[in-house]
Amino acid sequence: MPELPEVEALAGYLRQRAVGRRVDRLEVAAISALKTYDPAPGAAAGRTVVDAGRHGKFLDVRLDGDLHLVVHLARAGWLHYREGFSAAAPLRPGKGPIALRVRLDDGSGFDLTEAGTQKNLAAYLVTDPAAVPGVARLGPDALAVDQVAFAERIRSRRGQIKGVLTDQQVLAGIGNAYSDEILHAARLSPFALTDRLTDDQVAALYGATRQVLLDAVQRSLGQRAAELKAEKRSGLRVHARTGLPCPVCGDTVREVSFSDSSLQYCPGCQTGGRPLADRRLSKLVR
Repeated sequence: MPELPEVEALAGYLRQRAVGRRVDRLEVAAISALKTYDPAPGAAAGRTVVDAGRHGKFLDVRLDGDLHLVVHLARAGWLHYREGFSAAAPLRPGKGPIALRVRLDDGSGFDLTEAGTQKNLAAYLVTDPAAVPGVARLGPDALAVDQVAFAERIRSRRGQIKGVLTDQQVLAGIGNAYSDEILHAARLSPFALTDRLTDDQVAALYGATRQVLLDAVQRSLGQRAAELKAEKRSGLRVHARTGLPCPVCGDTVREVSFSDSSLQYCPGCQTGGRPLADRRLSKLVR
């Protein structure tokens, strides 16, 4: 799933390439992906792209006249920029992975695609991003809070730190991959309880959050959209590296699997050398 650094980089790429171009048309291929109907997709035609930004993990493409195309790419969605589209007929609904296409007046544009059978990519055409339910519920951006506010947010929700860190109502922008990386850098078990964290541990978590996210943003900015996934993978130390040696201590990276997700961690760095039980209902090491 694209998280804060990748969405920031996608917004930066659109600011470089699309800002100043006029939308020729907005085509919807996956009807289920478009979550709004007023304004209609046709309202984007003739509007100029004036900016691109993000709200947590939501991408916001702003058009003149206060119109916003807000997109959540979900787990398997992505943005593909095309330097040139053929003059073929408009997209046919239900055909292929393309959910939505934005054609620009210079012949370029971008597709929003989603792989797999679970279709969760969501696009909203709105006059105010706050009209998007997911945006309205977001907590403060993970990179916009100071250490005091960060500590307050983390301690506002009692639970395992992995789940609290990825709760978008607590802090916006952190997902499964970067939470694994942050907890590794902070040397914390993913199942440590927020109400048992010491002040030093919270301070370490704050520092790790900024370090991991800012490093990822720095690596990602300036990359073409097609290169961002590989850039993300190249910077990961534990996430998606089950069975490989930890680059810090050399211990083997382990995994805990759930019904629809998994997490990765290093026992040597995070749990005193003890592996976590890989069963959801087991008594877990803290």
